[in-house]
Amino acid sequence: MTINISVPTHICEIEPYQGGRPIKEVARELNLDESKIIKLASNENPLGVSPRVKKIIQRSFDGVERYPDGNGYHLKQAIATKFNLADRQIILGNGSNDILELVARTFLTSSDEAIFSKHAFAVYKLVVKATGAKGLEVPAKNYEHDLEAFKKAITTKTKVIFIANPNNPTGTLIEKKVLYDFLSTVPKTVLVVLDEAYDEYLGDEFKSEAFAWLEKFPHLLISRSFSKAHGLAGLRVGYGVTDQRLADYMNRIRQPFNVNHVAQLAAIESLADDDFLKQSKQTNDEGMQQLTNGFEALNIKYISSYGNFISFKLKDEQAAMMYYHHLLKNGVIVRPIANYGMPDFLRVSIGLRNENKIFLDQLASI
Repeated sequence: MTINISVPTHICEIEPYQGGRPIKEVARELNLDESKIIKLASNENPLGVSPRVKKIIQRSFDGVERYPDGNGYHLKQAIATKFNLADRQIILGNGSNDILELVARTFLTSSDEAIFSKHAFAVYKLVVKATGAKGLEVPAKNYEHDLEAFKKAITTKTKVIFIANPNNPTGTLIEKKVLYDFLSTVPKTVLVVLDEAYDEYLGDEFKSEAFAWLEKFPHLLISRSFSKAHGLAGLRVGYGVTDQRLADYMNRIRQPFNVNHVAQLAAIESLADDDFLKQSKQTNDEGMQQLTNGFEALNIKYISSYGNFISFKLKDEQAAMMYYHHLLKNGVIVRPIANYGMPDFLRVSIGLRNENKIFLDQLASI
């Protein structure tokens, strides 16, 4: 039967986002034992959920027959208190991806342009494309954001700039002074989105100070996630912080129940559990050292990372896919990143010590 419904060209041209493969899917496809598969593909917290948060989740099912608080009042209050913000500056999202999409839907039209870096998070390109706006991919410099090139790319049509810090999938970090100086040069007519999904994994000397910059830079929006260090990827909750006027516009088009009841309660408890975040960071630091030591012993090149993952380089794309399929067949799921313009790389998330060892042992066996 012929379908006569027309679809805009910019929608037809979108390539769907491809996440890390689920354990159940790999087990089913390759006839593997689920319990023996290690997923190191999606930058998830290998410690799982904080015990404190798990108790809250178990109790939170009393009330799931009701709609959640559409305004997320208590979660906004918890975020505002934690980071010394005003609750009117906060937009809640169904994961931080939702914040990125809200940015595009709120501020971009088909006649506008948005800027992002090559090798940066794939969702930037997707949300821009979905609005019909033009996305400008600025070449990277040593796999890092080239902010000088960003400046040169800004035109009168530029409405949004996306910057990931640390960046996924390269793990690179922009120094705070460099970022601050860049923000000082961006016209106030351009919204700069600073995606800080991995900030909890940074040491004190590298941690973001961007919340304190909002008063000087009203054209700045900071995006944060509960999916990584907080371990709540399956509940889908994130938030954005910006000028109150911009937050108001974004909240006008935000779906009223985009963050569910369980996710809101879990996120509130997680914000208060500093001990778990410290444990997550320590586990990540130790795992990062374990993997980098392993790569060096195997003479495998990698990009130094500030996130909870590492991208490592193989001879070429064919070799990368050979390594990927070998690992997959032996129950280790990692991430090919050819769609990020890095066909000869694979990305591996930091796991528990025994998971990292299994990954390295399989890598060495090829």
